[in-house]
Amino acid sequence: MQNISNYDFSGKRAIVRVDFNVPLNEKFEITDDTRIRAAIPTLKKVLEKGGSLIIMSHLGRPKGVEEKYSLKHIIAAVEAKLGAKIQFADDCMKADAQAAALTPGDVLLLENLRFYAEEEGKPRGLAADASDEEKKAAKAAVKASQKEFVKHLASYADCYINDAFGTAHRAHASTALIAEYFPNDKMFGYVMEGEIKAINTVLESPQRPLTAIIGGSKVSSKIGIISHLLDLADNLIIGGGMVYTFKKALGGKIGKSLCEDDQFDVALNVLSEAEKKGVKVYLSDAVVAADAFSNDANTVVCPSNAIPDEYEGMDAAPETVEKFRKVILSSKTVLWNGPVGVFEMPNFAKGTNAIAQALKEATEAGAFTLVGGGDSVAAVTQMGYADKVSYVSTGGGAMLEYLEGKVLPGIAAIQG
Repeated sequence: MQNISNYDFSGKRAIVRVDFNVPLNEKFEITDDTRIRAAIPTLKKVLEKGGSLIIMSHLGRPKGVEEKYSLKHIIAAVEAKLGAKIQFADDCMKADAQAAALTPGDVLLLENLRFYAEEEGKPRGLAADASDEEKKAAKAAVKASQKEFVKHLASYADCYINDAFGTAHRAHASTALIAEYFPNDKMFGYVMEGEIKAINTVLESPQRPLTAIIGGSKVSSKIGIISHLLDLADNLIIGGGMVYTFKKALGGKIGKSLCEDDQFDVALNVLSEAEKKGVKVYLSDAVVAADAFSNDANTVVCPSNAIPDEYEGMDAAPETVEKFRKVILSSKTVLWNGPVGVFEMPNFAKGTNAIAQALKEATEAGAFTLVGGGDSVAAVTQMGYADKVSYVSTGGGAMLEYLEGKVLPGIAAIQG
């Protein structure tokens, strides 16, 4: 494993896996360029040290070649941020000549890797009624061709950099398998380095008290991280739709609020384990409830265990947010993943925005604050606080799995 800061890129072609899976509107305009901006320091480092770049990424979830998922749509934006002209290979498997002709300072962007099933290693086009034998044969065929796919990509370059933390939890061709072709010339980019360092600060050497704020809609999707954090955190704040599962499990009335009845035992076990381990759990005790799932619905503030029958919880109420704020400001390390309300609706984003404000204040007071997850990142970004917290993670699913203690294939492939 090499280090990007002291590696000699002079005269070498570096193939770099980035995460340019950015959101595009109907005009193919980028609506959030966070991931592009994050990768620029790594890309510039190669060019500044006399190397050339071969950039590869995926975009969306295409089922083959789909024009709307072409990376050609982002070329102008990347050129503007990188300050360099970009060549484009409209087929990632037919870029041999372009890659071979690269000279120091040149940049080549490969077309969407997921236009090929081999990138993910999953068969496509199977009939809905395909037999188990047919499925097994199709999977074996893709795995066999995947080896050639990876070998071909690797042939373009002299060294490999993985800077796509957002896909580090996937054992895909470009994030994990390709590294074996560069046994002595593989390394993390600055995004990967930063993500690993930031998360390890929480997992391995946090200053205390450590407070974890876990929001979102479902207990089932967050139970892994919650369970792991019970061995690490001093305080656990649980917000968002998950709260109503906890409250109903405790005998409360939650109206029409989101709830996973099959997770009652899980929720109660979390509370029991937290008590045994001395972790203080804070739930959204007071919420803003609405009579419809709409930004313009009628609202009422009420206890989260006594919501009127025709109402549903939509946001943390001001008194709950103030309680959360006090916990956050008394902490030395804070992890935040997930909103505490229906963040996509402005009238129910107030609680989540208030959490973002509290993290900014905690950071200013000297706390280490790590933010990850789509809506959490959106909140600190929209409020102009992305550079006011200690670290903003670019990887949602990858961050969750890392925080759960899982080994990420994209990291293991570099570290060996």
